[in-house]
Amino acid sequence: MRRRDILRTTVAASLSIAVRPARAAAPRLVDEHWLLSGTQPGDDMDHAPWDIWLGRYAVLGDDGVVRLRYGNVSDADRRLLAAYVDGQAGLEITAFSRQDQLAAWLNLYNALTVELILGAYPVDSIRDIADGLFSFGPWDRDLVEVEGRALSLDAIEHSILRPIWRDPRIHYAVNCASIGCPNLGMTAYRGKTIEQALDAAARAYVNHPRGVSFNAAGRLVVSSIYVWFEEDFGGDDAGVIAHLGSHADPALKARLASATEIDGDRYDWSLNDATVS
Repeated sequence: MRRRDILRTTVAASLSIAVRPARAAAPRLVDEHWLLSGTQPGDDMDHAPWDIWLGRYAVLGDDGVVRLRYGNVSDADRRLLAAYVDGQAGLEITAFSRQDQLAAWLNLYNALTVELILGAYPVDSIRDIADGLFSFGPWDRDLVEVEGRALSLDAIEHSILRPIWRDPRIHYAVNCASIGCPNLGMTAYRGKTIEQALDAAARAYVNHPRGVSFNAAGRLVVSSIYVWFEEDFGGDDAGVIAHLGSHADPALKARLASATEIDGDRYDWSLNDATVS
């Protein structure tokens, strides 16, 4: 079945799920095929179409949240997005350097997520795109084939990105189309600038109330990402706090220095939709 047919079929079968307290974190189980790397030039990946698409539809709000104008996407730009995904999926990603591969997987993950939303739009939350009563979102459905392997969003995140790179900053670069999620990058990731981009994404989220805040009693409240994926951020409260401090601005870092535990977590699953903002 072609990728577009997979998307069309799975979106048509969507069922809204009213409640779910959190998105459980999947374990990191590496697919060893993706450990291969080569020397093909990163410019051959051509992320320019993703840059163009984001430039037209990504909007940074006064509240520091990046939203997308889903309701304004033209038919031509739907085709542009589909062509970009098809082009990336058709690459031999393992022929590129590790840095270029990381950029490619992050871009592909985010572009696929946008395609899912557009296929179901209007929708209140990505969790409403589900395949049945006990499904809590679209993360485990196969959306694309790369190097002969059918991949879902979960496969890209939990069998490729997290286990191979083992870098907590990846969580700041994959976007789940939700207000509570770290911002979708407003330009494409590229291997030659990936380190700077990941650092910037980490700082932006940690220093935003979605990432870190304090309740009325002055106790630490964090994004649920740090609870769901605690193992990636140090394995316990102390590890998470140390991670936050490493990306915090001076004022927040000073306040985190006196924190010894996390008092609570929160996450907003509302769609990051600029059309209705």
